[in-house]
Amino acid sequence: MPPRIFSPLILAACFLLACSPRSYVVSRMADAASSGGDVFAKDDDPELVRDAVPFALKAMESLLESSPDHKGLLTALCKGFTQYAVAFVRQDAEEARDPGARRSGMERTRRLLLRAREYGVRGLSVGREGFSSGLLADPSAAAARIDAEDVPLLYWTGAAWSLAVSTSSDDPSLLADLPRIEALMRRALALDERYDAGAIHEFFVAFEGGRPEAMGGSIERARHHMERAMALSAGKKISPLVTFAETVSVRTQDRKGFLDLLDRALAFDARSAAPEYRMGNLVSQRRARWLKGRVDELFLD
Repeated sequence: MPPRIFSPLILAACFLLACSPRSYVVSRMADAASSGGDVFAKDDDPELVRDAVPFALKAMESLLESSPDHKGLLTALCKGFTQYAVAFVRQDAEEARDPGARRSGMERTRRLLLRAREYGVRGLSVGREGFSSGLLADPSAAAARIDAEDVPLLYWTGAAWSLAVSTSSDDPSLLADLPRIEALMRRALALDERYDAGAIHEFFVAFEGGRPEAMGGSIERARHHMERAMALSAGKKISPLVTFAETVSVRTQDRKGFLDLLDRALAFDARSAAPEYRMGNLVSQRRARWLKGRVDELFLD
């Protein structure tokens, strides 16, 4: 998913802090940093974005120290660390030939995702006393306290948390968090299924399709979510195709379906079509190429 959250204004923060009243600057920069922007989403150079994102994230963390309950900043940090970890750090680790580099890269991915989760839970807790403890005790009741304006926080917190679980195969204790993740995501889906052109449906492609039926999964539900995600983006986001191939096609050992979906994703004109999703589509195509190169490892025949 593309890093779409940063305004170029954040790059001026360190200079403004040196020559303006701090409270004024913090307020203005926090609002600017958290108001969104699509400059990175439309970029056609993933390496440039990879190099720029860490500075923006650290600048926002600096602002957060002076405004610890700024919900916009907490949302932006949750989203930004999740996107950076998945689009760049995890993919680099998975492609690494050296086992040590792969292990260290995956451990870094996990740490970044857990940091993102903490920012998300902090954001959801703003103005909701006892939310964090309630999420542990009764996830559905806690999630029901969230309203539509916080769908982005619901989604990115759940996404960061679920990805942290998926990168922590050596820490089975995190599996106990799955009911909390599911509660957050189902609340988000109920409040706004159209969020980010079907992003919540794409989560459920992996959630439903990556689990066997005995554990509550469903291939048919996963397919429905994939089709709905594609419809909501009007076919402009290819990540649902890659997600379905990686989860359902691999689990069902549908080699032909796997290759068909990846070829469909790779045939998309990511640089010219749908500029609002350009970076996300380029990142998805990188993963599609990597997955296609592993086809003989993933399928028995």
